[in-house]
Amino acid sequence: MISRFYLENYLSFQKVDLEFEKGLVVFTGPSGAGKSILMDAFLALFGIKEAKADLSETTIEDSQISYEEFGIEKDDEIIIKELKKDKVRYFLNSQTISKKALTLFASNLVKHLHLKDNSDFDSIRLVRFLDRLSASNDASFESVLKEYKESFSELTNISSQLKKINDDESKLEELKEFAKFEIEKIESINPKIDEYEELNEIKKRLAKKDKIEEAILMAKGIFEYRTSVSKALDTMDKDSSFFDETINELENIFENFSDSLSELEELDIEAVLDRIEKLSSLQKRFGSIKEAIEYKEQKQAELDSYDNISFEKTILEKKVKVLTTKVEELASNLSVYRNSSAKILEEKVNYYLKYLYLSNAKIYLKDKQIDALGKDEVALDLNGVNLETISSGEFNRLRLALLTSISKFEILNNGILFLDEIDANLSGKESDAIATVLKELSKSYQIFAISHQPQLTAAANQHFFVDKQNGVSSVRILDSKGKIEEISRMISGENITKEAYEFAKNLVDSK
Repeated sequence: MISRFYLENYLSFQKVDLEFEKGLVVFTGPSGAGKSILMDAFLALFGIKEAKADLSETTIEDSQISYEEFGIEKDDEIIIKELKKDKVRYFLNSQTISKKALTLFASNLVKHLHLKDNSDFDSIRLVRFLDRLSASNDASFESVLKEYKESFSELTNISSQLKKINDDESKLEELKEFAKFEIEKIESINPKIDEYEELNEIKKRLAKKDKIEEAILMAKGIFEYRTSVSKALDTMDKDSSFFDETINELENIFENFSDSLSELEELDIEAVLDRIEKLSSLQKRFGSIKEAIEYKEQKQAELDSYDNISFEKTILEKKVKVLTTKVEELASNLSVYRNSSAKILEEKVNYYLKYLYLSNAKIYLKDKQIDALGKDEVALDLNGVNLETISSGEFNRLRLALLTSISKFEILNNGILFLDEIDANLSGKESDAIATVLKELSKSYQIFAISHQPQLTAAANQHFFVDKQNGVSSVRILDSKGKIEEISRMISGENITKEAYEFAKNLVDSK
């Protein structure tokens, strides 16, 4: 339970410091006084609403919750603090905690119920609740659910592959023709790795052929002095072998180059240039000759796969058939667990409906097309009547019974419920019924509620009055006399009549 709440600088509130007891805590006050703002400040401390206060803090006692990561054990005092300067920071028992982690921590301790949100009747949300309830009641459920999810995921995967094959099959000839075209285009050039570089080197030599021949011709005169140079060296008693070797090497170089130039004369220069151009076009498209060859091999593999498509299709069809049977069986197994949990939930809902002057709610499963959650869709009716056709009062009371029942399963004893506009626009009888349920529920939970009706207010263990003067909101606890006067105001307006006061007093005494 929340034993203390502190707030600084949040919209119209400058400072709030409140202490709470167990049971039903009700906030009332004129419209626009700041009741919803105050509720949002509470919820922000649990990560449910956006934090906007400069500082807020709450102390929780007897929580029955443990959090090993923060060293919290059952019955430990818990202090949650939110501080907003340049950014919002959260603290759990003086240790920094992220909003996500805070919300997860609070999920088994706090629940926020408000009648404007009708998503609690959403089938997907209810199926997931039934799964959580089934898992808590039977340890084998989780393994069945896990196997179902894995099998359904595999079935979805293989079905997707089969669909692609079927789609490909319808345009198979077009795909084959395209692959053949791409292969033939590259094969017609038949590129070789490093060929482009080699041909470019030949092109460079061709461009310098005449200059090289002229240079060799002019340089050959050196060989006429070979004998003279050797004699001169011998005369000087110098070894001439180095000179002879050099002249021989030079002669070999000239001869080899002359031979290679002769070979170039036999080349078809136009053919070389054409080949370079074709290889260049491949390089521009694919980045390199190597990548062009790899692309051709890829297209060849695709062409081969198209030839094997019928074989692959047969294998995938068999797998889909086997997996479909398995998924349907597992989905039916899940339904057995969920039906059992639906009966438990239905029993709990009808328990609360008795206090709300309603009965005979039915919660049952309907078959739908199998998806990631199975084949189950959760449906509700009241006395055999579809929810779309029941009155708004019946709908609100049924919803309260459902939310209360789910809270009993999901929130620990000594948990905290926040109720926003839970009795708005209800008749006196409906309000009285809701007050009865919440009074009963407050034996196990601490409940914070904004009330618009005298019935719920009269049932409060603590009654706080929210007011606003000169743009500044304040909140204060009311004693018995103040509580009766506030309920009288709710009944007759600012000018409290004697009849309203007597009615309020009797209402408080009856609770």
